[in-house]
Amino acid sequence: MTTTTGTGLRARVRTRDGWAVQHAVLTVTDMTGTQLLRVQAGEDGTVHTEQPLPAGPYTVIVTAVGYAPAASTALVTATGRADLGTVVLARLGGVELPPPGIWTVDPAHSTVAAVAQHLGISSVHGRFTEFGGRIEVAEDVERSTVTARIRAASIDTGNRMRDGHLRSPDFLDAERHPVLEYRSTALAPAGPDRWTVHGELTMHGVRRAVDLDLAYLGTGPDPWGGVRAAFRATAELRREDFAMNYNQVVAAGIAAIGTTLRVELDVQAVRGSRLPAAA
Repeated sequence: MTTTTGTGLRARVRTRDGWAVQHAVLTVTDMTGTQLLRVQAGEDGTVHTEQPLPAGPYTVIVTAVGYAPAASTALVTATGRADLGTVVLARLGGVELPPPGIWTVDPAHSTVAAVAQHLGISSVHGRFTEFGGRIEVAEDVERSTVTARIRAASIDTGNRMRDGHLRSPDFLDAERHPVLEYRSTALAPAGPDRWTVHGELTMHGVRRAVDLDLAYLGTGPDPWGGVRAAFRATAELRREDFAMNYNQVVAAGIAAIGTTLRVELDVQAVRGSRLPAAA
């Protein structure tokens, strides 16, 4: 319990990642269930009342739209003062997202990778080295948006000949279609800390609906004075959906490259519309 001066009740309402829950409502009842006090938190999530309460135990309930309520017992001292410290609220369903605002994908600390089956017995791993993106978290989180652009010619599988073939018209056709673009169209909760991002991917000159299975991994400060959020997402693509019909078959009758592609994204995003120069 933190030492305070004056009378009344003090509390700070936060998400589990430490962000203020704006306009949360704190209700105080005595042991008979009679409501004695109801106050709304400020924009910084702080509750501060001046009304003294008689010494004794009280029940405190903190509520906010979109969050599960939290209840605790407060012991008011003879001074008429009580400090609840930090009250942590969990988003309903256990689902959390970063604070509302614009977040910029940091390519230096993110990975856009793809895995394809090779000869039916192993996998080929590749990644794109040049990309960027923007995440806008809305107050109503289901209205949040994601956009990303990837340079097709930046594909890297660790084999120069194979990379050249992937850039050719058989696959990405990077000269005619230099950019892959993804734009979300909707966001829906899919479980604790998981979301389904509905969107459209334009690749090889073809636009198709593609859903991302998104996991939010948390938020924290970085060494450059900024705040970062981490995400992981996966998706399954079919080559034929994007007019990539190359299907060389080896002597054993097995397709050289599988018809499906697994996309794996590990993303760090920095709060704000620009990346820090030192990052």
